[in-house]
Amino acid sequence: VPNEHHEIALAKSLYPSLTVEAHKAWLEMVHRYFAGTLGLVVFSITFLCLKSRVVSFGLPLALSVVIVFQALLGMWTVTMKLMPIVVMGHLLGGFTLFCLLNVLYWKVSQISQPSLGLGNVSALTKTLAATSGLLLVAQIALGGWTSSNYAALMCTSLPICQGNWVEYLDFQTAFQLIQPHSESYEFGTLDYGARMTIHVSHRFGALLVTFFSLALIYRLMQEGEPRLTAAAKRVALMLIIQLLLGISNVLFSLPLLIAVAHNLGAALLLVSVLQVNYLLFRRVGVVTEQSGLQHKENVR
Repeated sequence: VPNEHHEIALAKSLYPSLTVEAHKAWLEMVHRYFAGTLGLVVFSITFLCLKSRVVSFGLPLALSVVIVFQALLGMWTVTMKLMPIVVMGHLLGGFTLFCLLNVLYWKVSQISQPSLGLGNVSALTKTLAATSGLLLVAQIALGGWTSSNYAALMCTSLPICQGNWVEYLDFQTAFQLIQPHSESYEFGTLDYGARMTIHVSHRFGALLVTFFSLALIYRLMQEGEPRLTAAAKRVALMLIIQLLLGISNVLFSLPLLIAVAHNLGAALLLVSVLQVNYLLFRRVGVVTEQSGLQHKENVR
């Protein structure tokens, strides 16, 4: 962070149109410190998993691969001047890492928990769970695309958008993943129509995710299995919170605290739906590996 007079003077000479904002630089530096620490923790987790063989090798190795690629995306976010596709990818990378860590936690903590068994749950419930998960991932990607293109404030009314918004729809430009070169993508480079289209798409995505999530919650409650009922309640709680945060972003013109909470809410909702899928689709029986030996617990 430039704090000496000659450093600030150099920064101003290199970027005459910008203002040196040390507090923002410190936020970026703290983010990097956390990222570096997280990388060391993930590598330690991978090492311990491979050494103890508590789970198969694939998941711990995937964690390390994701953290390395996430570091590259973080670097490209800076060097490519906030290119939207890179910023969105960085967000998705963070969510992927969070999900993988949760799956690993569930695996190493389930030793004494019997599996539900694939035959105990209806095919409709499983289909709704998988569909809800995929739609939620797509919606999160849409949220990242909305944020990285600075489209969050394009619609200031509910439920869809103000005025005759249909006339301004421009899907071709809105979802052009590789955008024309720009010196910087900060504050966005798309016109109103494209940004409004992104925002409207995110809102329709929210409606779709809400519909399928409610259907999933209902089906899970109907199954009558205590763990599925508890999982359904978690999904319902996170869905309600996330919807309220999304509405608050519109009503209060995107205050920073609520915008950050909306990101966190999306991550927690995704993990809640992921846990439902984990319960439904894991194999019958629990396989544990301790000291290089494998044993399978029978599930009645």
